[in-house]
Amino acid sequence: MTTLSFLNICLALHISTKVSSVDCNMLHYQQNKVNQDSLQLLEKMGGQFPVQCINARSNFIALQNAFNFREIQKESIIVAIQEILQQTFNIFSKIHIPAVWDRSSIAAFQNGLHQQIELLKTCFDGEKKMETTCLQKEEITRLKVKKYFHVIYNFLKEKQYSLCAWEIIREETRRCFMFIDQLTKRLKN
Repeated sequence: MTTLSFLNICLALHISTKVSSVDCNMLHYQQNKVNQDSLQLLEKMGGQFPVQCINARSNFIALQNAFNFREIQKESIIVAIQEILQQTFNIFSKIHIPAVWDRSSIAAFQNGLHQQIELLKTCFDGEKKMETTCLQKEEITRLKVKKYFHVIYNFLKEKQYSLCAWEIIREETRRCFMFIDQLTKRLKN
């Protein structure tokens, strides 16, 4: 057990070292790697989807449906990714996380999210040139993401933070990371 915890701490340090040492010009490559690491940690923290939760359902509208991909600009993409990561961090920092989930994987997941949020803030703040229309678009982007996560918070609360509710949220979080991957590909252009 000690060895497993030590390995998870090493993984978290490895992720944070990669995050802190990357050049902002290579953000899309680094973000892709962190997304893959986060998806692996999501899988590891809860294991396979429990059979007893198969019939549990949610009516979440896909996050990507809130955005027009053809019109979204780089600044809005970074804001969207940043806000998705922040809201995900907030959810997985709740005290009601299932006791059966692997705590060291949760900690490594949270650490990776935090490091990535900080990197995005650093990169984004360094290239921001404030214009009123840009600020309005950024705020609209943040509000769209917050609205989506508000539904997730309400779902967890309504289901009294049950294991099945958390498992559905874990699946939804995977979808969020897939959406981040789509947004990240737009950063290359």
